[in-house]
Parts: sequence; structure tokens; C-alpha cells
Amino acid sequence: MITKETIRSILATYDTSNITIGVVGSHSALDVCRGAKDEGFNTLVICKKGREQTYAQHYKTDGAIGMVDDVLVLDSFQDLLTDDVQQILRERNVLFVPHRSFEVYLNFAYDRIENDFHVPLFGNRFVLKAEERTSENNQYDLLQKAGIRMPKIFATPAAIDRCCIVKVPEKTRAFERSFFHCHSPEQYHAIVQEKIARNEIDPAALPDAVIEEFVVGPLVNFNYFYSPLSKRLELLGTDTRRQTNLDGFLRLPTEQQQNIAQHMQPKFEEAGHIAVTVLESMLEDVFAIGQRFVETLAHEYVPGAIGPFALQSAIVPGPPKKEMVVFDVSLRVPGSPGIQFTPYGRYLYGYDMSVGRRIAREIAQAIKEQLLLEVMT
Repeated sequence: MITKETIRSILATYDTSNITIGVVGSHSALDVCRGAKDEGFNTLVICKKGREQTYAQHYKTDGAIGMVDDVLVLDSFQDLLTDDVQQILRERNVLFVPHRSFEVYLNFAYDRIENDFHVPLFGNRFVLKAEERTSENNQYDLLQKAGIRMPKIFATPAAIDRCCIVKVPEKTRAFERSFFHCHSPEQYHAIVQEKIARNEIDPAALPDAVIEEFVVGPLVNFNYFYSPLSKRLELLGTDTRRQTNLDGFLRLPTEQQQNIAQHMQPKFEEAGHIAVTVLESMLEDVFAIGQRFVETLAHEYVPGAIGPFALQSAIVPGPPKKEMVVFDVSLRVPGSPGIQFTPYGRYLYGYDMSVGRRIAREIAQAIKEQLLLEVMT
């Protein structure tokens, strides 16, 4: 395992007056780079060959515009784990910011991220694996330990007694999940057989499927930032997702929905995010569940929360009052650049605060106070 002493020895070789913020070219790389440039850092995006033009051309730094200073093009994202590539990153004083695509493109090789990626990583590299619902001490376990309400989980299809959403890996893209709804064991098995026949899922993946109570309510992602330097929990913003043909389907009149429902398989693939706000009277509870989650991480995944995380929730009605039911957890940079366009970061800082810029501010403060080891693992 890469220890605190390992990172200390690597950071000792860095020129902290010439730091570069590095990130994989996908997901939230532009948000990370814009924030880094706004705080005066160099930026480097690591891309797979054939997927670099967004960063190498369209958002390349050019005088006063753009924010990607350089691009490192690899034959495969897997090359990130090679000694040669890591040496290049260390020579360039790279502090690496992880996001979901970093994990996905490394085929969820969390053991290697923890043990073989010898580049200082902003955040807690040891908690990334907890996003996977089949891992030990995963996000469901953390929510339960934090006393945060979550949907009921059904251990077997036979236990289904209400409307559920089933999350099972796709056959051709294991990093994506094939979602479907059902309300009984019989409907579960009928839909599973249809999906197997269409080659959408592999029967071998069914033991890893999650059968979760479907919670009815508006969906809101609460995007937090925990600063180990100030010991402060911040709410940077709130957003909700737009999902391929599901969003279009929901905008149809009821009659047209009925006409096409039997011919269309709804897809829950993300297509983007939009900003959303919540009632100010809810914020006390929003901060309360965020704080309980931070306290749980401190016990379960030392050194605990560092930087951004998100609790993805459905808001349900009372009595006694509205409540957040958390159905998913992000333990790294969230995927929505629209977070900065909700008012919560501005309320705190006086100007729009993106996740990328908040990360860069924390790194800048850590450098100034000689506390980089507090925010890097």
C-alpha cells in the first residue's frame, strides 16, 4: 500500500512553486483545469490516443483563453499505471485529481490505484472503491453507519413487495448499469429473461445486481466539499441529471407514452446535468447528513474525507417533514460542471465556485501552509 511516508517522500522532490494539476481527459477534466488555471496552476490532461482533440485543440491554452496547458497522449489509459508514465508525471510536479472515468478506464483496478499509482492524488485514494456496491464496506454500509436514510435493499428477487429499480451491469459495457423497474418477483424474472434474450445482460452478472426500493420524489445531487485544512464542510452546489431517452419519454403526453412504452426500452444513461435548488429550510438537514457522512468516513476510511463528494438523493414528503433518501454516493469529483451555477458556493465565497476551483484553492492553501500531505494520499 502507498503510505503517507511514500507520498511525503515524493512530495519532497517536488518544486511546489511550479505545480501542475493533472487529470484524465474525460468526465470533469475541463472543470478541474479551469479551476486550476483560475488559481494560477499549470494543467495537464492525460488522454487516450484518438480522444485528445477536446483538450489539445478546442480548450488548449492560447494566451488569455483556454485552460489546458499540455496534453499527454497514451496508447491506453492503462499506461497510467506504468512506471515510465508515472515518472513523467512526477518530473512535472503533478498533483493528480481523480474522477469516475479515472476509475472506469483503469477497469476499476482499485488495488493498483492504492498500491501502484505513485503520484500524489488529491483526496483519499482508499475510499474510491467504496462506490462499488459489491465491495466490502461499500457506500450502502457507509450510509447505514452514518444513520442516513436510504432505499430498502432486497436480498433476493423473491423478496420484492413494492416498486423496485434493479441495477445490473450491462453485458457489453460492465461500467454501465442496465436499469429496469419491477413490482413483483414474477415481473423481475420476466424482464430479466427479455434482457438476456436481447443480449443486454449476462446471467452471470445477476448475483451482483442490486434490487432497490424505487423512491418517488425529485432527484437532487448534494455536492459537498470537506476541507481537512479548515475542518469545514461546504455545500458547493446542487444538480440533477438528464438521461437519454428517458427524459424525452417523460415529456410526452400520457397517451403517447402508452403508445410507445411497449416498444421502447428506457435508458438511464447520463446525457448531462442541470442546476437545481432546494428550499432554504432544508439546508440544515442537508448539512447534517453531510456531516454525519464525513464523521463516518473518518472512522471507516482513514484519513477520511478530503475534498469533493456527493450524496445523490430523492426528496420525499412528510409527515413530519420532507426528507432526503440517499440512493447513490460519489466519493470523488462529481460529474456536473453546472454545480457552480447554483447559489450555494456564491453564498459562501461571494462568487461562483466550481468544484475544480475549490480543489485548486485547497491545494494552494496547503502549499502556502506547507500542509500538502494533509490533502494528498
